[in-house]
Formats: sequence, C-alpha cells, structure tokens
Amino acid sequence: MPRADERERSAADFFPKRVTLRTLTEAARECRGCDLYRDATQTVFGEGVPGAEIVLVGEQPGDREDREGRPFVGPAGRLLDESLAEAGIERDDVYLTNVVKHFKFELRGKRRIHRKPDLHEQAACRPWLEAELEQIHPTALVLLGATAAQALLGKDFRVTKDRGSWVQAPFAPLVTATVHPSSILRAPDDTREAERASFVRDLAMVAAELERRRSA
Repeated sequence: MPRADERERSAADFFPKRVTLRTLTEAARECRGCDLYRDATQTVFGEGVPGAEIVLVGEQPGDREDREGRPFVGPAGRLLDESLAEAGIERDDVYLTNVVKHFKFELRGKRRIHRKPDLHEQAACRPWLEAELEQIHPTALVLLGATAAQALLGKDFRVTKDRGSWVQAPFAPLVTATVHPSSILRAPDDTREAERASFVRDLAMVAAELERRRSA
C-alpha cells in the first residue's frame, strides 16, 4: 500500500506553467507523481498529430516502449498499425497514448513481465492524459482494453459487453472502447484471427462515423 504522502502526489504537481503538447511531453520526463518512475527506463508520453481527429488510449507502455521511449512500437503496436491500415485509418493521422506513462513490471529471471497499474497509479497519472485530450480536442476517442476504458468510463464498464458501441462521455464527441491489441496476441491460435477481425471492425466503425460526419 502507498504511504499517505504518496497518495497525495500526482502528475499535476509536475505540470509546466505554459501547457502545450510539447511542454507537457518535456515536463512528463521528470514526473514523480507515483513510484513507477523508479524502475522504468523513462517516461513514455503520447505521440502523434496535435490536431488528430482520433486519439487511441492504451493501458501503459510495454517493455519495448519503455526502452525506446515511444508508445505502441512493440508487437502490439505492429498489430495496431496493421489493423488501423485495414480499417482505413493512417497511423500518422492519430494520436497514441496510455493511461499510465511508465512501464510497470516484475522481473522473472532476465524478463520484465507486465503488471497492471493499480488505481493509485492510474489516478496519479491521469492529469497527463486529461491535459493531452484538452490540447488535442479529438473528435473520436478509442479506449483500448479494460484498464483504459474503466479509467475514463468507470469501474463498471465492461469491454466484453460494450465494445464497439458509442458511449456518452465528456472527453470527445465520439467515445468507444475495444480490446487492447496485446489481448489478440495472447488469444489461442484458433480464435486469434477472429479476434483480430473484430478489432478491425471496431476501428472501421470509427473511420466510417468520422467520414459520415465529414459528409453531412
């Protein structure tokens, strides 16, 4: 359990005086809002077009992201790239980020194994995400996986039940949730392609709605 003084810390304590995506990115490098910075290699902030129509939010950076300092560059990121392309969305046209900006893991031999960030860590890091959304003003917000969805939509939201549907939320005109691409990589061989196809359909729904709005 975190100590009382640790519960009071958050990313907001490290905000720059002038808030832009650039100054937020720079300030986040020094964030000590929770203890995850102690073991992580570096902060992994969001990346993409400042005025992106679509923001995709995952749980946290993985091992590869932690080493390179960029979001979604590991195996799950490659699957996301392929799925976005199939759905008619260019990665260069979206903004990618995570609820938590440091990699949380446990060592097993020489391997660093992902651990889910707890509620305290999610809450401490949330000001970064809220500031990113305020700067970008996306039309569509896509939450990838249960952690991202519950962090912004509440603990009762279930991706298994409500994925691929539009949700009323203050973060963007269009808000939806789907699975995290890493869950597809973990799926059994006999269901992986079906899971991937469903993921692409969810992304294609977003692309289609944006196109409909442009044409209206």
